[in-house]
Amino acid sequence: MTSTPLDSGTVTLAVADGVATVTFAHPKSNSLPGVLLRALADTITAAGNDPSARVVVLRSGPGPFCAGASFDEMVAITDPAQGKEFFLGFARVILAMIRAPKPVVTRVHGKVVGGGCGIVAASDYVFAVEKAAMRLSELAVGLGPFVVGPAIERKVGHAAYSAMALDADWRDSAWVESHGLYTHRLPDVAALDAAMEPFVARLAAANPDATAGIKRVCWLGTEGWEALLDARATMSGEHVLSAHTRAAIAAFKAS
Repeated sequence: MTSTPLDSGTVTLAVADGVATVTFAHPKSNSLPGVLLRALADTITAAGNDPSARVVVLRSGPGPFCAGASFDEMVAITDPAQGKEFFLGFARVILAMIRAPKPVVTRVHGKVVGGGCGIVAASDYVFAVEKAAMRLSELAVGLGPFVVGPAIERKVGHAAYSAMALDADWRDSAWVESHGLYTHRLPDVAALDAAMEPFVARLAAANPDATAGIKRVCWLGTEGWEALLDARATMSGEHVLSAHTRAAIAAFKAS
């Protein structure tokens, strides 16, 4: 196992029996500061390129699955270039996931917020617990889900994505599953793991050329996403500097 400490957060990679398990964790509800985002993208890429691995499992530490972007880091942004670089962190993670030549199976054991929704959407297969509600919260803090939007819209469709983006409230796990972001919804973590582990083992034993081919065809049409997500990160980097957004983030942190 390799482990990288990152400003109180960590990203670890463990490979065994054809399965590369990537785990990210941060004490603030598994939120994602920039340094953790970069390490997560690099680790997913390394897992995808490991010849001994045939499937990548993505999971997080205790608490919510992911609380999204680090508010502390967002409020410290002072210019558009710095803002763009921060939001490019989410772009790099999404691109690492969809470009990995192996299926990415994600274990969602708790609530998902903001940028975490994009990580779920960039997965190839998702197991989640019933308590794993989801909230695309960007508008509530004066932003828009610009970088994660393409991955989410691809899974749920334009109408549902528009609704999620404009109504930044919680969706329960039944809604999330019915719109294709969760593949399986289980009553609790024990049931989740009982269902997920044999599925991952079967994938690891499957023809790697066939699974790689399935992965490619499932993400056809994303060839231009490097440029698209770069442009979206520019938009987010500009919005995060507005007085409205600064006030909204401060109010959200205080709530």
